[in-house]
Amino acid sequence: MSNSTLSGSAKAQPTATPPLRKLKAYLALTKPRVIELLLITTVPAMVLAANGLPDFWLVLATLIGGAFSAGSANAFNCYIDADIDKIMGRTKNRPLVTGDLTGREALWFSWLIGIVSVFWLGLTVNWIASGISLAALLFYVFIYTLGLKRKTPQNIVWGGAAGAAPVLIGWAAVTGSVSWPAIVMFLIVFLWTPPHYWPLSVKYQSDYELAKVPMLPVVRGTKTVVQQILIYAWAVAAASLLLIPVAGMGLTYAITAFVVSAWFIAAAYRMYKEGMAGELKAPMKLFHLSNLHLTALFIAIALDPLVRNLL
Repeated sequence: MSNSTLSGSAKAQPTATPPLRKLKAYLALTKPRVIELLLITTVPAMVLAANGLPDFWLVLATLIGGAFSAGSANAFNCYIDADIDKIMGRTKNRPLVTGDLTGREALWFSWLIGIVSVFWLGLTVNWIASGISLAALLFYVFIYTLGLKRKTPQNIVWGGAAGAAPVLIGWAAVTGSVSWPAIVMFLIVFLWTPPHYWPLSVKYQSDYELAKVPMLPVVRGTKTVVQQILIYAWAVAAASLLLIPVAGMGLTYAITAFVVSAWFIAAAYRMYKEGMAGELKAPMKLFHLSNLHLTALFIAIALDPLVRNLL
């Protein structure tokens, strides 16, 4: 065999992914930034449920289980959507697209951390919280990712149900049940998800068109999107204020809810005017502002019972 043949054979063999890069790829598969946003809502729900500071180890166990559950859902999502991720510029660097992970590795990892999350929450927190977490995981994988994402422009609306589940998990972790304050907090996050995500889908509209994912901007156009965003901004505000009588919230939360709701509605209205005039320039402003809006609102949820207990 000639040297040139040996050289060609060597080049044809894929190189192994270094261990550290492989570890980073597994972490990326879970979409850590998404998990971070989900966990932001869990702790305040626990504080409100406890009407003060809950047990530290209970909080830690709940966050670990919640992170594993959300990470599993996101990993399954990456596995299922690998075909469209390689088409879209926004997702072209995900581990299954770059080849840092194989489909088999991603699938086994998704199952592993999902199963761990169910038993971890059941054994260290309670089985009510575990059951809610499992239901959210299954909903996200089977109803949203496999069922709705590629079939309806309302995909992200229903997908928000899984993203809102952490407040129910946090509440159930403390109380062992789900009551009206938890349901209202669930409603806040559920209604917040579409106006949070639609600006992102406007920015990457061409990506979704190429991947044939029927996001609202692709199917209905920008004017419909900005109209829907404004409607949902008002709906989020109404749900935020509804928590005041339902949970007996004090001035700390009430003032914050009024201020951030007005702020969010004003930003949505500016986007609405730009979109209706055909001059939408920076849709991602609302995306980033929505993150601040939800964070401020849930910080206030956590602070409110602590302040009331001090007075």
